[in-house]
Amino acid sequence: MKRIAVVEDEVYMREELCDMLQKDGYLVEAITEFEDAARLLAALRPDLVILDLNLPEISGFQICQELKNKTAIPVLVLTSRDQVKDELQAFQLGADEYLTKPCRKDRLLARVSNILKRYEGRTNLIEGPDFLLDQQTYTLYIHNTSVVLPKNQGKLLVALLSGGDALVTTEQLCMALWGTTEYIDENALQVNLTRLKKTMSALEMKQRIVAVRGMGYRLEAEVSL
Repeated sequence: MKRIAVVEDEVYMREELCDMLQKDGYLVEAITEFEDAARLLAALRPDLVILDLNLPEISGFQICQELKNKTAIPVLVLTSRDQVKDELQAFQLGADEYLTKPCRKDRLLARVSNILKRYEGRTNLIEGPDFLLDQQTYTLYIHNTSVVLPKNQGKLLVALLSGGDALVTTEQLCMALWGTTEYIDENALQVNLTRLKKTMSALEMKQRIVAVRGMGYRLEAEVSL
């Protein structure tokens, strides 16, 4: 059974959406901690997120951006904002669909169904700013082509992407590579990271690996000169 997360601050609208989706056969999770919504959604891993834009504490645009930077979870924006500029911004941030309130029940359910069909089989994918990475095969889809990464490079990239903008510790990377932190081999880790950096550079990826001395590593957007 597909699981859908609803991010909506208006209580009546949230309850109506949840009831409608449950009656149509979906498992539904209501997210009400908006400031931490992106992290909660990334941990929850629903099959679809229905997202309002006008939220307290944080903009739905920011939630969409943070979520899409970390995951390939599809996002359907459902909002009262009917300006074209808002719709374009949502799509630029990675939204998969944009509907305005009020929205007919049958139209919403049809869009939900269509998105879920499009994403069938894509649950293993992590979405980056200009690529998709299959977490099982370490296949990288970028610039209209696909590249199978060596196993260790794939493991490191998955670990770094899962961290989003946050720091990924040396211990976490060692765990990703070797399944243990009992014997941390800094030299072996550096060799694997250097190989991944070279691969990312050769593929002209928009992110780079940055070291934080004594703490770990994180991905940052490549700065264009």
